[in-house]
Amino acid sequence: MKQEKTNVMRILDAQKIEYKSYNYVGTNAISGVEVAKVLNQNEAQVFKTLVTIGHSKEHYVFVIPVAKELDLKKAAKAVGEKSIEMLKQKDLLGLTGYIHGGCSPIGMKKFFKTTIDSSAANFETIIFSAGKIGYQVEVGLDNLKKAIEFQLAEICI
Repeated sequence: MKQEKTNVMRILDAQKIEYKSYNYVGTNAISGVEVAKVLNQNEAQVFKTLVTIGHSKEHYVFVIPVAKELDLKKAAKAVGEKSIEMLKQKDLLGLTGYIHGGCSPIGMKKFFKTTIDSSAANFETIIFSAGKIGYQVEVGLDNLKKAIEFQLAEICI
């Protein structure tokens, strides 16, 4: 079966960035933890992309392990905000071009300040959404730096 290319994969290809892709289409995996299990991957190495809005009305992207929760206080501190809250699901597509469950830090309509949980540094690569439900990509942090700007910070509960 030919692997479908997502926009994220096309961006990585265009920038000659090495990645592995995974497909879990046709499985019943919904949560990130279920996706990690279906792909037979370490859930600490599989990340989800969360979009937030700060007190200043700026938007921020946080990429955290699927089994963890974003600590809103630590996240606000990491981006220099008084406070942040999760973006409403109905606002996600218009803002990012992605739907809930298929949001990737790569290829959003506009680039937002991105913070990846510092636990990502424990792995040679991390796995995250390829921008479409059912698809994931695995990329090393050094290679990811070629595609997007990000900082590492401790942002989980």
